[in-house]
Amino acid sequence: MNFEPFITCAVTGSGNTAGIHPDLPVTPEQIANAAIEAARAGAAIAHIHVRDPETGKGCRDVALYREVKERIRASDVDVIINFTAGMGGDMVFGQGESPLPLDPAGTDMVGPMERLLHVQALLPEICTLDCGTMNFAEADYVMTNTPGMLRTMAAEVQRLGVRPELEVFDTGHLVFVKEMIRDGLLDDPVMIQLCLGIPYGAPDDPLTTMAMVHQIPPGAVFSGFSISRNQLPFVAMAALAGGNVRVGLEDNLYLGKGQFASNGQLVERAVQILTGMGAKIMGPEAVRAKLKLVKR
Repeated sequence: MNFEPFITCAVTGSGNTAGIHPDLPVTPEQIANAAIEAARAGAAIAHIHVRDPETGKGCRDVALYREVKERIRASDVDVIINFTAGMGGDMVFGQGESPLPLDPAGTDMVGPMERLLHVQALLPEICTLDCGTMNFAEADYVMTNTPGMLRTMAAEVQRLGVRPELEVFDTGHLVFVKEMIRDGLLDDPVMIQLCLGIPYGAPDDPLTTMAMVHQIPPGAVFSGFSISRNQLPFVAMAALAGGNVRVGLEDNLYLGKGQFASNGQLVERAVQILTGMGAKIMGPEAVRAKLKLVKR
């Protein structure tokens, strides 16, 4: 049991959820307000994607990230800013016997340095690195993160002095994390996010979860989350396993059956679960010290 966990809130994501949740944060102002709301509820870290304000779809626009960061920093609330660097690796094949050319409607493939333009420009405290390529829920979509891409990105993030959050969706991803540690691409403390219950990655059952926890590199700080209806039960699972937790509308839209949630409500529920287990929630300053983060 981790009796001093911290909470990350993933406030919007990039999935096709804007047409499902009536109040999903889409504009920079809404996303910034969601991060502030989550921090007030007890989250130390806000994990941030941006979306095209016109279409609601995920995008990589540096100006949108800049506005979100400036709005958060101009508020009276402190929260650690964590930008995704997962965008730009989306590959959608053509259907059936014609996998090529790629489907332009869903494909967004750019080079590893272009995927980091917003990180280079804005220097968040944390940015994510998805530690492997995988089939990701939809029939012909592949989330693409080759070893070469990831090594290039890790070296640049290290140069920038930003802490990478290593998103691990399956056991082989932890093998690659250990290789990057071996090769000097990751500074201590290594920060790992176990992303479980996502088709077609590792399931979120307790046996699989603990098998992955037992493969965490020594000295690493890890969090864990699951999605949809298992998000809130997994708050307890992650803490019991010795980790930190993540909630938010990126991974789950509901507080209960048929009841849409806000990010603040999901964080509040996580706080209730953790404090009911006897835990004390870490604030952003304590987490900065733990993870050796640089606030800019």
